[in-house]
Amino acid sequence: MKNVADLQQAAPKVDFAALTIAGSDSCGGAGIQADLKTFAAFDVHGASALTAVTAQNTLGVTAIEPLPADLVAAQVRACLDDLPVTAIKTGMLASAALIESIHAALPRDATPLLVVDPVMVATSGDRLLDESATEALVARLLPRAALVTPNRPEAAVLTGADADAPVDELADRMLALGLQAVLIKDGHGSDAICRDLLATADGRRRTFERARRPGRYHGTGCALSAAICALLARGETLETAVAMAGDWLAEQIAGARLPTKGDLALLPFCRGEGLGERG
Repeated sequence: MKNVADLQQAAPKVDFAALTIAGSDSCGGAGIQADLKTFAAFDVHGASALTAVTAQNTLGVTAIEPLPADLVAAQVRACLDDLPVTAIKTGMLASAALIESIHAALPRDATPLLVVDPVMVATSGDRLLDESATEALVARLLPRAALVTPNRPEAAVLTGADADAPVDELADRMLALGLQAVLIKDGHGSDAICRDLLATADGRRRTFERARRPGRYHGTGCALSAAICALLARGETLETAVAMAGDWLAEQIAGARLPTKGDLALLPFCRGEGLGERG
């Protein structure tokens, strides 16, 4: 009979691991549940640090209870101490105290790669980020991130710009905050074509265009940033990760299904394509 040491030597190691630091979504369509489903869709081991418990569904958010900041930091350290985490994403952070604790728990260098989804308002319209936390987010996490993924309204709040400002202006204002790269998402737009803009501090810009599907969808921002995080964890470049994640999200939106009462459709979180060729 093999002992524990023999089993540890014989067992394969985790190939890819990513960490999500976010709040829960009790209906499973957004938040940490969506992140973990997305990681799994890209064959990435998902670790999690829960920041808050919410009672929500596609009709809205009825309760939010942030976790103690020291407990959130302990979850982050526990994951980083044991798993080969090469990419991290943040979602709902709720308060300045939580942001400060997460910042303190992260490594001081640029690894693992950090994707910040500045979740401020749920698709249902409910506020998810304490207004006092915006300053902490800008000062602590945004400059540390390899990518920040605001939608147009979030970019406007973070920069003080008008939400209807040209997307290039929003990108310039975001980069002026000390960012390495920003993806301005166009999911709240009304044009037939959805245009997301990726802009980097070294001057590169690329627009990703996809047909906009009718309807409203739950957790798309969480799923997109988690997919980018998973692909970065697998070793893809930033531009490739953004492109592949956007294509994958478009497929999920095409296969979304409505719940029994709400009008926000739920994503299926199906497997990402092309993973077999990428190891």
